[in-house]
Amino acid sequence: MSAEEIAAGDIDFAIAAYREEGRWSVASLPPQSVTTMEGLLARMRQFPGEDGVFGAVCVGDEFFILAHTVRDGVRIMISDAAALLDWSLAEEAAELIGLEWDEEDIEEFEAAGDVSLCEAFGLDGAEMIMICEDEEMYPDEQVRAVAKRLGFAAELATALRGR
Repeated sequence: MSAEEIAAGDIDFAIAAYREEGRWSVASLPPQSVTTMEGLLARMRQFPGEDGVFGAVCVGDEFFILAHTVRDGVRIMISDAAALLDWSLAEEAAELIGLEWDEEDIEEFEAAGDVSLCEAFGLDGAEMIMICEDEEMYPDEQVRAVAKRLGFAAELATALRGR
């Protein structure tokens, strides 16, 4: 399997979102720093976040990865399992969470990994799956839909305008 290495130019945007004193903050992350999962997690750990930090990386029109740092590690989901076949970042994410997958079982627009990682913030796994399976939405729009449900859509828009 020869997954394509992610380059900074492949990344539509990357953000870190966290809450302090009940208020969301969103920071845009430099694309060149999040071309690997190690880079994304290192960037996420630079932010305080009383309930952990969410990180999202949108890879063009292909997929997004959503990660959430928690006390005992990290929870990760990949919006489109088909990305596992083509992109190094998706492969790294799957390895980090011990996701076992078989090429023959992969369906396009099917989320992979921990789809319930936002449950404590009001977005359950079933709704996350619906967002990821919406073929009418591009990955950046899907991340915006997640941000809206979690309550940081305005902060996301501000962070992306400033990049």
